[in-house]
Amino acid sequence: MNVLILGAGGREHAFSWKIAQSKKLTKLFIAPGNAGTAQVGTNVAIAADDFPAIKNLVLKENISLVIVGPEDPLVKGVHDFFLADPQLKNVPVIGPKKDGAQLEGSKEFSKKFMIKHGIPTAAYASFTKEQLAEGLKYLETVKPPYVLKADGLAAGKGVVILDNVKDAQQELTDMLAHAKFGEASSKVVIEQFLKGIELSVFVLTDGNGYVILPEAKDYKRIGEGDTGLNTGGMGAISPVPFAKGDFLKKVEERVVKPTIAGLKKEGIDYKGFIFIGLMNDGGDPQVIEYNVRMGDPETEVVMPRIKSDILELFEAVGQGKLSEKKIELDDRTCVTVMLVAGGYPGDYEKGKTMTGFETCEGSMLFHAGTKADGDKVVTNGGRVLAVSSIAPTMKEALANSFANAQKIKFEGKYYRKDIGFDLI
Repeated sequence: MNVLILGAGGREHAFSWKIAQSKKLTKLFIAPGNAGTAQVGTNVAIAADDFPAIKNLVLKENISLVIVGPEDPLVKGVHDFFLADPQLKNVPVIGPKKDGAQLEGSKEFSKKFMIKHGIPTAAYASFTKEQLAEGLKYLETVKPPYVLKADGLAAGKGVVILDNVKDAQQELTDMLAHAKFGEASSKVVIEQFLKGIELSVFVLTDGNGYVILPEAKDYKRIGEGDTGLNTGGMGAISPVPFAKGDFLKKVEERVVKPTIAGLKKEGIDYKGFIFIGLMNDGGDPQVIEYNVRMGDPETEVVMPRIKSDILELFEAVGQGKLSEKKIELDDRTCVTVMLVAGGYPGDYEKGKTMTGFETCEGSMLFHAGTKADGDKVVTNGGRVLAVSSIAPTMKEALANSFANAQKIKFEGKYYRKDIGFDLI
């Protein structure tokens, strides 16, 4: 079959790498892709949210399956666009429709959903610009730390955690009255702070059946020891040592099953990934948030651990037959270390020449923010390259990734040398 992946990051390269191994694949297209996806498929210079151009490509190349990488096209309704078009309606899209995408597109929607369907999560209240005075008073009734979340999509930067009530009140004012995150913070959710260790669990569902993919833990802060500004993710590890059988059983019974049952009760026909951000609170799972696509850089440690043919699973989602499928996993540890541009997550330069690829051994190099410039590869984003390694132990996998992270060269390169520090 001919397959199209929408997106341009490390997640999409990891999908491409995995799909390229499938016996079912005829041709793979990535729109727009990057220098890494070009090694395993055909890049097409179309934005992931340019629906008319995507339609033309699907018809021209006889594409029979579409996988949506990032959240933006889902929230904008790419799946609905396909279903509403007589020429596209029979092409399965892996990714929810607009109604299901609200799980990520609106923090308030997802909180109401969790509480309605008995899914464990932190207590919360939400406020609009008109309710700013109430929100400022509410903060005085809450114990620190104060968790403020922009309701809408803010490119992973819309969550702020503060220890001082005055700072929290100023942040709420900036978000609501001064539109700090634009339209995304026209409503703000204030949440009880959850203590514990974070991890992410990933589910693929056709709306009825589901498979649970490998869990992962990512590292969001730019600085070592989890300090400094939040980023899109500086590295990830799978499996997560503390997420043993009992804990994952609780996740399945208390979170996964009620989430899928809740979507059905709401009349939401959900086909695609559910990313469940969790806190392990003394052995009990609490949901921090949902995302409606795979994580990045978590995909770069999850895909290498899946032994099953991923296209068979995607095809079963399209046919509504996922309950007939089992997923086979590699029990070794996969880690990824993200190389980023100097200055990231603040201002950074693009177009820096990259070298050293041919010297790397024992790791998968998933391109995130790169592009081809003639016969060179140059940087084209803040997060540039994910160096993923799989080995019998976390220590060995980390050693491989750190060794190869050193070999890749570009001006301003930075990476965290302590990924997994809290798990070893």
